[in-house]
Parts: sequence; C-alpha cells; structure tokens
Amino acid sequence: MKKLTTLLLVVSLIATLFVGVGCSKIDDNLVGVAMPTKSLQRWNQDGAFLESKLIEAGYEVDLQYADNDVATQVSQLENMVTKGCKVLVVASIDGTALKGVLQQAADAGIQVIAYDRLIKDSANVDYYTTFDNFKVGVIQGEFIEKELDLANGAGPFNMEAFGGSPDDNNAFVFNAGAMSILQPYIDAEQLVVNSGQLDMDVIAIQGWDPAGAQDRMDNLLSANYTDMDVDVVLSPNDSLAQGIVASLKSAGYGTADRPFPVLTGQDCDSTNVKMMIAGEQSMSVFKDTRTLAQVTVDMVKAIMSDEEPTVNDTTSYDNGVKVVPSFLCEPVFADVNNYEEILVDSGYYDAADLQ
Repeated sequence: MKKLTTLLLVVSLIATLFVGVGCSKIDDNLVGVAMPTKSLQRWNQDGAFLESKLIEAGYEVDLQYADNDVATQVSQLENMVTKGCKVLVVASIDGTALKGVLQQAADAGIQVIAYDRLIKDSANVDYYTTFDNFKVGVIQGEFIEKELDLANGAGPFNMEAFGGSPDDNNAFVFNAGAMSILQPYIDAEQLVVNSGQLDMDVIAIQGWDPAGAQDRMDNLLSANYTDMDVDVVLSPNDSLAQGIVASLKSAGYGTADRPFPVLTGQDCDSTNVKMMIAGEQSMSVFKDTRTLAQVTVDMVKAIMSDEEPTVNDTTSYDNGVKVVPSFLCEPVFADVNNYEEILVDSGYYDAADLQ
C-alpha cells in the first residue's frame, strides 16, 4: 500500500510538471509586438515608434519581425504566448492564417490588437487600430479626378490599375475607396482601361512586391501601349509605385515628349517622396505612424489597467466572424506642393532625408 501511495505521488508530481510546461503565467508588464517585415520602411518605423512609446510608458516589449514569412510569424506569436505577454499587437502577414495561435492567446487570457491590417476569420481579435483605409483609396481617386479635371468632362485618358497583396484585407478596402470615385469615369469612358484589367484577382500584387509591380507594368505596356501612352496609373502604395516607375523609365517615360503618367501611392516612404520631388510620382497618402502608434499604446495602457479602450468605429470592420471594435486615424495626402509642410515641418523627416 505504501508503494502504491508513493507511486501515485510520483505520477501526480510528473503530471503537475507537464501541466506547468504547457502553461504560461501572464506578465502584466510585457507586450508582444509582431511586425511583418523589415523590407519596407514603414514597418521599421511602426515597430520603432511602438517600441519606444511602450517602453516610455513603462512596459517591457518583445518586438519581432517575420521577414514576410507566415510560419515565422506564427512561431513568434506562439513564443510571445509562452512568455506570458498580456497584450499582443499584431500586424499580420496573412490576415487569415493566425486562427490557431490566436486561440492559444485567448485560452491564456491574452488580448489581441490587430495593427493596421485586419486579422480575419477569428473571434479572438479584441481591437483594431488603423487608418480610415477606405478614405485612403478615396483620396487617391479624388487626386486623379482633380489632376485630370474629370469632373468637368475632360478625357478620355488611358488608365491602368494595380491592387495590393491579396492576403491583406486593406488592399481590397483601398481599391474599393479608389473605385468609388473612378468607376463612374470608367463607365463614362473618360478613363479607358485598355488592358480591361480591373478585378482584384488580376491586378493584385502578392506581398506588395515592387518587382512584381514592375513585371506587371512591363507586360501592360508591351501588350497595350506600343502606339499610345498611359496617362494615369492607380497604385495603392509606394512599394508598388517604385516598381511601376522603374518599368515606365525603361519604356522611355520621363521626357518632355513622354512625361510620366499621374501616379498615386501611399506611405510617403523617403524614396517615394524623392520620386515626387523629381516628378516621377504624383502623390502619396500620408499615414503618420506616430499617430497610429500612440493610439495603439493608449489602447495597450487601457487593457493593462483592465479598462475599456477608446474606439471610434464599431460597424465597419467585419472579419468574417465578428465586427472588431476599431480606432480609425485620419490620412492626408502629400505631393510636390505640400510635402515640406506635411512631412518636414511636422518633424516626420529632416529636410536632409529627402535630398
């Protein structure tokens, strides 16, 4: 009987050890921040702003970049759950690929803030901080409308459109915003899409890859513009605009006889601001990552204090399972006429950064 009692005690101790291995204690001072990649300027800035603001607020930060690899991001998030982060701030690579790890987070009592990119198909997304992404597209469409004087009947103009990465929900929202302005002009044949390509399943560029945009622009030009010019290109962000400009240059655009088309963008990356100054890109929507970071930090503070975070939108962002309470920041646009006021005077860039 004594041996049996001893054996049961040993088994109980072993079971306790195994349970302990699978659990993690919540650390009320630890925040996990998962960023998609270091390959784009904006994500480096987002990560740096978030980390500095969270540290300034007194928190420890586990900041990880996943090199645009979904499996890596999932592994990083699993490690954050194991470490016991009380809050996860996640800028997802693939908005539909995180269901499993977010369930682990929820089971551990960890709250999740989707950062700039909506996380889809999961009930375990507590909040969303972003910019008004539909308005981003509207701003791009309105810039084209004004630049070409479309409202006064000008045209026809030849246009091609690009879409962002198909695994990023924002790509579809940007496109919907832009097309809400441009589609009536396409229907009226003031804007003529010679390729006929407008659907997101055709125009989307995986991973927001500049090389992918360059290849597609090369193909569009060779197939549709050997005996005429393209007048306007809708690009949803700056990385795609870089590839588009490289293609246009190779095709001979950028001269007095063959000027660059009207070309949109987003993020105001320093490379693209220089392109605006040089007349290669027409505009870029500015989303001040300092503002988004501060809104997110304020949300983290509320969660850490067991308070309800402030949101300003409870209807727009349905992730397929739930409407995620959101805080939407306001975007503006910069072009060659106002970039100094918007970007330099605000302290976002030093003037030397744009030389």
